[in-house]
Amino acid sequence: MSAGSAIRVLSENLANKIAAGEVVQRPASALKELVENSLDAGARRICADLEGGGARRIRVLDDGAGMSRDDALLAFERHATSKIASDEDLEGVTTLGFRGEALPSIAAVSKITLTTRRAEDGVGTQVCMEGGRLQRVIEMGAPAGTEVDLRSLFFNVPARRKFLKTRQTEIARCVEVVTRAAMAHPEVAFRLRHGDRTHLELRAGMDARGRVAELLGKEVGLHLLALSGENGEEFRISGWAGAPTLSRSGRDGQFLFVNGRPVRDRLLVHAVYSAYHTFLPRDRHPYFVLFVDLPVEGVDVNVHPAKEEVRFRRASTVYNTVREAVTRVLGAPPTPRTLRVVRP
Repeated sequence: MSAGSAIRVLSENLANKIAAGEVVQRPASALKELVENSLDAGARRICADLEGGGARRIRVLDDGAGMSRDDALLAFERHATSKIASDEDLEGVTTLGFRGEALPSIAAVSKITLTTRRAEDGVGTQVCMEGGRLQRVIEMGAPAGTEVDLRSLFFNVPARRKFLKTRQTEIARCVEVVTRAAMAHPEVAFRLRHGDRTHLELRAGMDARGRVAELLGKEVGLHLLALSGENGEEFRISGWAGAPTLSRSGRDGQFLFVNGRPVRDRLLVHAVYSAYHTFLPRDRHPYFVLFVDLPVEGVDVNVHPAKEEVRFRRASTVYNTVREAVTRVLGAPPTPRTLRVVRP
């Protein structure tokens, strides 16, 4: 580097911390990645334990497919994953995330211990990392599945830690993460605890409506109207819209899923609000749980580091089909097929 150069190549350690910020912004971000890894591993039961709002500790235990010793180590290498192998795979992502994508980012800003065992292996593997650096690897007895014990989030990035919200706010974000995962996967049992308090305890094998009612409350569940719609073989939508008599002052109680992935999408939200516009005053907001399923080539899930946003290849068709399905279940007269994407 010349004496007059203003551009410097960052050290690997600093670059990893910066990259981690794209995926891990708060405890709920780390919890989301760990829960999605468990789901991708085929878990039928997922238990999460938190301390200090998740900043002090996040422990996620699952009964899914564990990892071999080599895979457990590779999972902490950047850009290592079992879920994609080519450009074509990236265009057709069907899993919620890439284990090798999230773990290095989480490990870069925490002290983390991963304990895992495949059902066919006699012993398990434990890998301990601190600030992205390997501390030890040992073989040990362990139940089949994977446990990730994350402690002291952002211990080496104090500037980011001090921007966390209150403990109760961070807990609420974590509850939201598990709620969304549980709503999309009624076949999986979930438990979420903070200290001695259990926030969620959901049994496996529920039907979708039963799971939604348990999460939103039985009173809300009684006022949810089942909806459906499709556009040939291109895509279909299903879910529930709250009756117009059921509304609230905030936007809680609104859930969107695209191919089973929880998302935040202004296009879909506006489509729903467009159907409600004659039923609710501007300061009231509806409940809705909406599932959009379409071929993987019809949606791009790689437009956001945490995959919380998507881009539809035929956005206007998706918009109109969603709006018409909600309009139909509410009993409102149909409106012209026009697309106006504005903030609802």
